[in-house]
Amino acid sequence: MSTRIERDSMGELEVPEKALYGAQTQRAVNNFPVSGSPMPSRFIHAIARIKLAAAHTNRDLGLLDSACADAIIKAAEAVIAGEHDNQFPVDVFQTGSGTSSNMNVNEVIATLASREGVEVNPNDHVNMGQSSNDVIPTAIHVAAAIAVDTHLRPALVHLHAQITQRADSLQHVTKTGRTHLMDAMPLRMDQELGAWASQINQAIERLDSAMQRLCRLAQGGTAVGTGINAPPEFAERMAQHLSRQTGLAFEPNDSFFASLASQDAAVELSGQLKGLACVVMKIANDLRWMNSGPLAGLGEIELEALQPGSSIMPGKVNPVIPESAAQAAAQVIGLDMAITVAGQSGNFQLNVMLPLVASNLLTSIMLMGNTASLLADRAIATFKVREDNLQGPLARNPILVTALNNVIGYNAAAAVAKKAYQAGRPIIDVAEEQTDLDRETLERLLDPAVLTRGGIPE
Repeated sequence: MSTRIERDSMGELEVPEKALYGAQTQRAVNNFPVSGSPMPSRFIHAIARIKLAAAHTNRDLGLLDSACADAIIKAAEAVIAGEHDNQFPVDVFQTGSGTSSNMNVNEVIATLASREGVEVNPNDHVNMGQSSNDVIPTAIHVAAAIAVDTHLRPALVHLHAQITQRADSLQHVTKTGRTHLMDAMPLRMDQELGAWASQINQAIERLDSAMQRLCRLAQGGTAVGTGINAPPEFAERMAQHLSRQTGLAFEPNDSFFASLASQDAAVELSGQLKGLACVVMKIANDLRWMNSGPLAGLGEIELEALQPGSSIMPGKVNPVIPESAAQAAAQVIGLDMAITVAGQSGNFQLNVMLPLVASNLLTSIMLMGNTASLLADRAIATFKVREDNLQGPLARNPILVTALNNVIGYNAAAAVAKKAYQAGRPIIDVAEEQTDLDRETLERLLDPAVLTRGGIPE
């Protein structure tokens, strides 16, 4: 590979000839051959949004001449558009402040801007009024807020709507409920799916709450939170520019010291993503159980057949979408633990695990957004109900005798259930033999559809 010589405060270094970045980025590439995974593009674009806002702000404040500012703005817009995503090779596991990624963006924007015939320095101009110590925490918040707003939340709203639509269409289907994986009192399928819809809706509510803290930014705190080298109005103007760019209500945090030293908002959001992962895991496992069989399992529903399920057993079809969802949920739960550890790694005035927080948080948002869409479109919307498999067990379910508790007492009802279970007979037949209740009364008291309405059977 042909190279060129670049210089920084530490001296000269060889850089790939066609690279848009300079010496500081190359030092990071050389120093951190750890995972082979660069920082997420959403994160890089968020840093470029900060550079765009800073160029506007510094020009408006008379600190940056218009030619230089315009060149930086044009270059930053190109980075935000994803035109140069291959120019950001710094590994996730880099310096804990994320300085390498900040300088990577500074250098690329400076190179692009200089092609406009203006001399642009990555530190003096692109990074004016900023420090990596406030840029990177701000980029975490901006990138995550955009990802939640444009990707995750819409996917969850879609999933909620799809579940609700299927629930409405299944109000007529009564099935055996299960607790401890054992037969329990009946319920309707719209009630079962309604629980999923409620869980998703509450997950959305929790995300909306976390977004309020996520939209409070560190930008303006610079090196340690005091705002050194940034004009007093810099933070407010930056937040306004970022709000106009994204449509989100960003504002300066009430304590820049807290924003630099902690990652509390990111930890909170990660916790809500973990809670969402638990919801996804629950729905995925319910779908897997309901689909199990088709002959030797529950066989209550039939998920869409999407691909062959075995390389050796012809005709086998597996619940691949719920399985994918469960794995994604497990990954998010694990990523949250790493974010938790990173979140408590603030030493005095700076957290030093920022790149890890950024990468894991954006990965979790992406996984949950994609999974929600897949569940909605390839599982919830398309499964078929096998009503024939639901009705037989429902009629023979000894637990229906619970409805007789208030009429014949718990012990007598238990005796009826035990005999019905041992004989494999419908509960109504055994109850007619062992109680003085007539058939018509028993049919009324033991009607599974009526029992799904709750209350005391009459």
